[in-house]
Amino acid sequence: MTTPKSEAPRPHYADRAFRSPMGVLGGVLLLGLGGWMAGDAMVQGTGRAPWLALAAVIALAPLVIAFTLRPVVYASDVRMLVRNPFRTITIPWAQITELRSGFSNEVLVDGVKYQLWSVPVSLRARKKATRRTARQLQGADADQAPARPSSDQDMEHLRELAQRNATNEGAKGEITVRWAYEIIAPAVAGAIVFAVLLATG
Repeated sequence: MTTPKSEAPRPHYADRAFRSPMGVLGGVLLLGLGGWMAGDAMVQGTGRAPWLALAAVIALAPLVIAFTLRPVVYASDVRMLVRNPFRTITIPWAQITELRSGFSNEVLVDGVKYQLWSVPVSLRARKKATRRTARQLQGADADQAPARPSSDQDMEHLRELAQRNATNEGAKGEITVRWAYEIIAPAVAGAIVFAVLLATG
């Protein structure tokens, strides 16, 4: 009597990250510039200037992080995790209605739209790719694949992942939305302190 073989478990793939390199670079530069200016004001400033600089850093640094370093889309074999400036949305693949590209890249779930901040649309890059494709069609390299902006390539890859993984075990769950209080709370606190210092100055 032979023992039936158990079905091999489906392999779990590490998340693939989709983010904007230019956004990350811009965020690092802004944080460096802001830190240098605020540090100079706190060391060299007099009166309320050091406290105003400190409050400004507390208020603005989380916002810079939120809009530049924080946004990312993680894609695994069971779900897509969208980390936007102030929210993190976890969407199982089976729940996705459409991944749409227009003036922004978006994921639609039961009529609700979530923007993908980490995959920004560049109209300039699209026009550049269109001109490059036109040159290819007129030249000797007409058999090459049409040029496409990196964000459009990322969206196409996400569509392929959604279609391929929608039937995976674990891809049929509930959508969860979590607010980024670690960003919101210090930004609001810093803004309040800054306003109070200005009002009582």
